[in-house]
Amino acid sequence: MSPVTRDFTATAFVYWKGKTLLHKHKKLGIWLPCGGHIDPHELPDDAAIREVLEESGVEIELIGERTLSIDEPKQLIRPRGIQLEYIHEGHEHIDLIYFAKPVKTYNGYLRDDDPTLGWYSPDDLQSMNITEEIRAWTTLVFQELGVEN
Repeated sequence: MSPVTRDFTATAFVYWKGKTLLHKHKKLGIWLPCGGHIDPHELPDDAAIREVLEESGVEIELIGERTLSIDEPKQLIRPRGIQLEYIHEGHEHIDLIYFAKPVKTYNGYLRDDDPTLGWYSPDDLQSMNITEEIRAWTTLVFQELGVEN
């Protein structure tokens, strides 16, 4: 039996004006938040921000806390969750899940008016074919971030 290989990934559930950002994954054909592999020598925070920008064109800031209020060593945003995801036989992802919001200057634009990318309300999600996991995460996003700032 071969050992299991694992990659670290970063995912961001982005909340804006009562909606969350999802895209239909090209290979899997299911609705997911933006995210992907953490590149070598990349910080997880930076990977989450980069992945959302690459996949949607939206600049974000992560929501969360840094455990300590010090500059050295650098404190990273604490992910909202960490989960182990089965990808295929012999391979898994350790996924750092973040909550985020667009930067203050965001104007609602999504990359290339892509129909596989959009902002979805809780009502929209009720009629969408999303996994139990994504439904649970989006419910948590709306519960925790649903108060407009």
